Amino acid sequence: MTVEIRGPLALPAVREDIELHTLDGLTLVGELATPLERAPVATLVTLHPLPTAGGFMDSHILRKAAARLPALADLAVLRFNTRGTTSPRGTSEGAFDGGQSEAFDVAAAMDFVRERGLPRPWIVGWSFGTELGLKYARDHEVEGVILLSPPLHRTTDDELAAWAGDPRPLVVVVPEFDDYLRPAEAAERFSAIPHAVLVPVEGGKHLWVGETQTRRVLTEIVAAVNPDALPLPTEWPGEAAAE
Repeated sequence: MTVEIRGPLALPAVREDIELHTLDGLTLVGELATPLERAPVATLVTLHPLPTAGGFMDSHILRKAAARLPALADLAVLRFNTRGTTSPRGTSEGAFDGGQSEAFDVAAAMDFVRERGLPRPWIVGWSFGTELGLKYARDHEVEGVILLSPPLHRTTDDELAAWAGDPRPLVVVVPEFDDYLRPAEAAERFSAIPHAVLVPVEGGKHLWVGETQTRRVLTEIVAAVNPDALPLPTEWPGEAAAE
């Protein structure tokens, strides 16, 4: 049996409910998805969109990354709710702090990655999650950072410029019709970081709605982290389940 890979389809993986523990005493809820029968070649540490606007660990691009990429690209995918955020997995303790105390949340995720021995961690931030990545990823042992729909609302010019002196890859995926930062403006803002790779996506929107945009975003993630897995297949030769 062959099934088309689209929508709420979860390919085989090991999925584990996990908890993260922050230095300021909070417990955050999350999930780790890893390949079923082999070790992951790299790890995605995902940071979700703005929780006060409905963002959480199940925001669809992150959910589909966890549903597909362990099987398709041998990646481990860590998702979690930042402080005060609720999803079907549960509610993380604490309260939303506009990106400030969330520094502890990012640190807790990286502590988990280190404790589990997960390989080659990459930060993947979406919208508000890109702000956390730009602010705090430099403080941790990550291989690179991928920014999806960065609004650059909370990231200061100094925080942005600091990446110019950091050699780690910075991939910036910008929708053509983004609500906050479109490709031309993004090129100007990120010009402070000479090695930043700007990927404009024709027809894209901030929320990456639709299977075509989902596949494009997942492809750009894999292109940065494990390009040997490309092209991502569109069909799965076996059983799969709804998310």
